[in-house]
Amino acid sequence: MLFDMDLGGHHGSYIQHLIEYWYKQELRGSLEIVVRPEFLQIHSDPVKLAAEYQLSNIQFTVITQDEAKTLNAGRSSLDRFTRNFQRWKLFCKYATQCKATHALHLYFDTCELPLAFGIGAPCPFSGIYFRPTFHYGEFEGYTPSWQDRLQQFKEKIILTRVLQHPQLTTLFCLDPFAVKQFDRFHTQVNVVHLADPVQLEDRSGIAPAQLQSQLGIAPNRQILLLFGALSRRKGIDELLDAISLLPTDMCSQICLLLVGGTNAVEQARIQAQVAQVCQTHPVQIVEHYDFVPEDHVSVYFQLADIVLTPYQRHVGMSGILLLAAVAGKPVLSSDYGLMGELVRRYQLGLAVDTTSPIEIAKALSRCLVDIPATLGDRSQMQIFVEQNSIDRYASTIFQNLDRQIDRTSIEIGAK
Repeated sequence: MLFDMDLGGHHGSYIQHLIEYWYKQELRGSLEIVVRPEFLQIHSDPVKLAAEYQLSNIQFTVITQDEAKTLNAGRSSLDRFTRNFQRWKLFCKYATQCKATHALHLYFDTCELPLAFGIGAPCPFSGIYFRPTFHYGEFEGYTPSWQDRLQQFKEKIILTRVLQHPQLTTLFCLDPFAVKQFDRFHTQVNVVHLADPVQLEDRSGIAPAQLQSQLGIAPNRQILLLFGALSRRKGIDELLDAISLLPTDMCSQICLLLVGGTNAVEQARIQAQVAQVCQTHPVQIVEHYDFVPEDHVSVYFQLADIVLTPYQRHVGMSGILLLAAVAGKPVLSSDYGLMGELVRRYQLGLAVDTTSPIEIAKALSRCLVDIPATLGDRSQMQIFVEQNSIDRYASTIFQNLDRQIDRTSIEIGAK
């Protein structure tokens, strides 16, 4: 069983790649994919793909609307605490319902608390761990705040409990630098690095010049792309403040392209900020507040000169770094945590303190003065991309799970 209660971003493509691999490798057994009702509309591609393959051993199971509502309620710490236990309850319910011999939680971070309390499951299980931070002290120039120190302290305590859970078999970790650090927990759980899969080929059928025309982007401007769910944590406020600090001649060279979904309140807030900046500075800002189909994503990166990831102390991996690397485009990124470390190690572009509009403005100035092709190292970008191939992602998951399922079968047979 695959279990994923989240929407947007990578959630559709992660499942789609596993379906494709299952079909091509003609894997044995059956695959039950448990999702929310909205998944069928927001991520229709993997659903259509499963139907196209006409395999009776791949099935989507949708939780009820009432169950989905319990996952939406509230944003407080108590609400999140309750929601994590509710997710685990659903995980166990559907693992029982589909008689799973093994279950993979595609967002393991949300079930750490129930597991730390020792709550069991109907079958052995594994998970994808997105946001470890306990090892960030190993990174160059890392200066933790007291909040960071508290978070890492809590994380170590919880992981110490979780990694002793008798039914947890494999932990797939998206942070390659964290994997070796798990040895300190003295766990029998198999911890392996998992590639963050990236689509290499463009399947949109749209040329970058055609997209530029459709979006009304003025010629002879440097296109700065901010792509993905548009929210405060993506650094939009700091970015717009930074643009306001640039001299007029530099603003006249910029087209800021904002692409991604958001809620109505956040969209209205961003639009008001954009209007204010455009009234006082000759910058062009093109807004596209909508979900972009998977097949059309890459053309936006081909169109861009610079890809922006000014996230605010973001924890974990970002697929945007990979999409930029595939297109051979440099990033202007946060220097914090895993993202900053990846930008530095693979020479993906510029890594700066993106909590500071002044620092972002300095980096933007450099991007406008330097030729974008001179920022970053294309050969290192290619290495980064190859390490995160779709095949590596899917094969790592299924090969490890097959070994665990076979081992479980042998143990049951011996008993």
